[in-house]
Amino acid sequence: MRTTLRHLCQRFNPNKPTMSKLITVFGATGNQGGSVIRSVLADPVLSKEYKLRGITRDISKESAKKLSSQGVEMVTADMSSPSSLQDAIKGSHTVFLVTNFWDTMSKDTEVAQGKAVADACKETGVKHLIFSSLRSISEVTGGKLPNVLHFEGKAEVEQYIRDSGIPATFVLAGLFMTGLSGSMIQKRDDIWTLALPVNPEKAKIPVFDVEEDTGKFVKAVITHFPDTIGKRILMATDYLTPKQVTDELAETFGVKAAAVQIPEETFKSFLPGPIAQEMLENMLVLEKEGYFGGEGLDQSHALLEDGVTSWKDHILRRSSTFT
Repeated sequence: MRTTLRHLCQRFNPNKPTMSKLITVFGATGNQGGSVIRSVLADPVLSKEYKLRGITRDISKESAKKLSSQGVEMVTADMSSPSSLQDAIKGSHTVFLVTNFWDTMSKDTEVAQGKAVADACKETGVKHLIFSSLRSISEVTGGKLPNVLHFEGKAEVEQYIRDSGIPATFVLAGLFMTGLSGSMIQKRDDIWTLALPVNPEKAKIPVFDVEEDTGKFVKAVITHFPDTIGKRILMATDYLTPKQVTDELAETFGVKAAAVQIPEETFKSFLPGPIAQEMLENMLVLEKEGYFGGEGLDQSHALLEDGVTSWKDHILRRSSTFT
């Protein structure tokens, strides 16, 4: 963690006037966009340097009204309606873009949405596009795992943005801690069990608290602009094996916990048919080439001013689940 010279100078000159630039945040009421907005609002420098605009499809819902009461300009736009995007983005210095494959379960739709926002950014002269991307698992594994569509679509959008020439940074989220502490861990015979189709001592999970930490990484990207242009920033706290995940759970709460490897077909049987193969391959890459293609986290962490959330911190916040 480090504080930039710019931050130090501005903090020691709190009355120095600055011209507010505009950050537009897609998915403002969701996990990633909401985290970005909270982090910028909470930062004493960035909150003066930037104004915030939040994009959502329904500005009448309570979460949108709450952001509006905090000074965020809330605007309606739909990524599937390109004609609505230019007005929503116009005047922005920085745009944070997150697309949601799970809204439609369609890679083609997600790619079209990402391209539409990228085009609008280029047409309106956005200086910095920050895209929540992911690696192509097919590319990382040499075609061995070709069906992780929610990765493939984001990777395709990233390449489109790179080819377009828009100044951009790419933030890549790890595996959400809520997935581990929620649906993936089940209590059986008084043992909290993490059952995955990978070796519990060899697979490496890039654990990430999406609600707490997305904003910390994106804030670092904004603070270090333009040095972050063209880079991939990996948003994860650490690589943990499934066994480390369950060992920490057992030690923290004094419960029994175990990580076990189950057959691939058994893992798929727990999931809806349309996503079973996709989620299987999403897990298999943890043991093979790696979620981020084997890349380490040190360079991404070096940009941060704020500490990231540990797995122990996360499960302590959810202590009622395990006690």
